[in-house]
Amino acid sequence: MASKSQSHCVLILLLILTIWTSGTMSSRKLQETSTSLSERHEQWMAKYGKVYKDAAEKAKRFEIFKNNVEFIESFNSAATKPYKLGVNQFADQTSEEFRAIRNGLKRSSHGSSLRTMSKTETTSFKYENVTALPASMDWRKKGAVTPVKDQGQCGSCWAFSTIAATEGIHQLTTGQLVSLSEQELVDCDTKGVDQGCEGGYMEDGFEFIIKNGGITCEQNYPYTATDDKCNTNKEASHVAQIKGYEKVPVNSEQALQKAVANQPVSVSIDAGDGSFQFYSSGVFTGECGTQLDHGVTAIGYGVTDDGIDYWLVKNSWGTEWGEEGYVRMKRNIDAKEGLCGIAMDASYPTA
Repeated sequence: MASKSQSHCVLILLLILTIWTSGTMSSRKLQETSTSLSERHEQWMAKYGKVYKDAAEKAKRFEIFKNNVEFIESFNSAATKPYKLGVNQFADQTSEEFRAIRNGLKRSSHGSSLRTMSKTETTSFKYENVTALPASMDWRKKGAVTPVKDQGQCGSCWAFSTIAATEGIHQLTTGQLVSLSEQELVDCDTKGVDQGCEGGYMEDGFEFIIKNGGITCEQNYPYTATDDKCNTNKEASHVAQIKGYEKVPVNSEQALQKAVANQPVSVSIDAGDGSFQFYSSGVFTGECGTQLDHGVTAIGYGVTDDGIDYWLVKNSWGTEWGEEGYVRMKRNIDAKEGLCGIAMDASYPTA
């Protein structure tokens, strides 16, 4: 029979073996996870054509990618929200970097309650007395929305929102859906708040189109995602005009619904919540505030099968983001400003 001391030694050896095995497995698991993420980063780079200037930059971007992937997977596994996140083309950018590049809304004097009203803006809200509203609206189905575009590494969201609303009213007025030129606004609308890739404001974009006598099409003046010199010859070739614009009454989702039921509307939102960068599907209910920093276009609204009211919003980050470039944002929330401040600063062109 084995002595007590021998049994004790065997137990210690078993304990040491268990700890060593567990540690080895954990180490191997961490190594496999790291390897897996490294492989995923390489695959992601290939998919989106990412090339870094050197090894140091690649290592830095991998760390950001890894942190973002972990955030996305942790969020999705919690399954407490009615929307999902996805590893998209922005996965190697921090939220600060992303906002600095993509969110170029500048409200300035036009976004202030103290601003001077322009000659081409009216104080009226022509949809004020509209009472019969459809239960849902999707201007894509009515032919008033062009395909989703991509502003690229340029803070020109304001120009895309201005143009989308103008494309909408032009189609409703003429029956012709024409893709208009954001680049004309980026290059030529630079005497005031609007400063191309450095940001701008939709109402100032409407002002430019009105004073210029119209705007040209995208085919004539294509988008380059850079600040270039204004091509006055192309600028003079007008294919669409607007007569003026109106503001939607502030802090009223009901008023915004009246407007969106009748035409696509430019809206300002706070897109600073980290989850907005990686939004993939569902009804967005993120932890955003009311620091308006991004211009988008409300092109509809509806209710999900499980009863969630939402706004249908066209973004300008390409079709790889969100629901093929669109986001559904929760509608009719308790806060009067609406989710992400969507009801705080909305306007639409008139023709």
